[in-house]
Amino acid sequence: MACTASLLLFPSPAKLSRSSTLFAPRFSYPQLGGPIKIRCVSSSVDSSAATAAADRASIASKTGNWRWRFQDKFVNIYFEEHERESREKAKSILLIPTISDVSTVEEWRDVAKEIVAREGNVSWRATIVDWPGLGYSDRPLLNYNADVMENFLIQLINAEDSPLKSSDGDLVIFGGGHAASLALRAVAKDLIKPSAVAAVAPTWSGPLPIVFGRSSEMESRYGLLRGTLRAPAVGWMMYNVLVSNESAIQSQYKSHVYADPNNVTDSIVRSRYALTKRKGARYVPAAFLTGLLDPVKTREEFIDLFAKLDDELPVLVLATKNAPKRSKAEMDALKGAKGVTKFVEIPGALLPQEEFPLPVAEELYEFLQSIFGGIHTCNQGFQNRTGPDRAVRPVQPETGPRSGLVQR
Repeated sequence: MACTASLLLFPSPAKLSRSSTLFAPRFSYPQLGGPIKIRCVSSSVDSSAATAAADRASIASKTGNWRWRFQDKFVNIYFEEHERESREKAKSILLIPTISDVSTVEEWRDVAKEIVAREGNVSWRATIVDWPGLGYSDRPLLNYNADVMENFLIQLINAEDSPLKSSDGDLVIFGGGHAASLALRAVAKDLIKPSAVAAVAPTWSGPLPIVFGRSSEMESRYGLLRGTLRAPAVGWMMYNVLVSNESAIQSQYKSHVYADPNNVTDSIVRSRYALTKRKGARYVPAAFLTGLLDPVKTREEFIDLFAKLDDELPVLVLATKNAPKRSKAEMDALKGAKGVTKFVEIPGALLPQEEFPLPVAEELYEFLQSIFGGIHTCNQGFQNRTGPDRAVRPVQPETGPRSGLVQR
């Protein structure tokens, strides 16, 4: 019944498939695997990684739950904090996972530890947070949309009882996929005021609208599908067929979520499968799949998010070399775009922060140092590596919920 209901929504030959439900909009399309020339990529990964690894024992980690209030509900939001043991006051980084059916703080954990373990002029505290309705956070039945997720971010950053309260205006945001675009939208509205933002493999459109468009007819079909996925009985049936099974998850990761299928381990698949079995797991994916979590509606609006921040704060874009065709096209549209301080291509597809944490951490740490550390990169500060030079003004732990990460 679930399969029949989904197929009735979309005309042949376009079908709702398992490969259209996870992660970002263009994810069921072939990857681009050719080499791309990049200028001035850091070559210090090995030595920095060795130093950071030696300092892992000095990292203090803890987990917690923060209560997000939305309308008349309180929602427990899971977060992790990682910080180097030091008397020195640390600046804060907020790391936000890529929105998907299997979104989790775990995708950022290795990057966070790699960055805070490094010794430099500035110490860092990394806070990773699960979205409401995803990961280890509560998953209540809400009418999830981009405004709801934006409200969450605003409260998380500005609330008096926020785990980020001690950031003292020096907060830096790292976001993957839709998370980056949602954060940038809030910044453009002047609702949050970070010191800098890094967009890692940024996306803006849900899986179905990017393929089938947003005509009134298709919007009606999206509404029908969304309602079906949220329904008590048939919704679980459809969700189990499309998403909540190990075969589907493994297929997604090997085909387009990771660049290298060999990095997809059984432990990764099992842990992500477990996330899809949590109570209320299908509510946010139903909104994401049908475009309700999209921060903008067009590529032009996507580019404009960055343009609005030109000369306001440093913005780093980490695009991936092996992203699926449509995802890569959206990332590449940011090359040389107004408001993009620095554009870098890195290994990976849709989850580079999880698959290749060391190169990602290296680029992010260099970005932080260039803002706060008083150093110059080989490009003399923040410049778009494929566009014109642009100067910039300075401006769960191991005992908590954890699944196996990729064995590298």
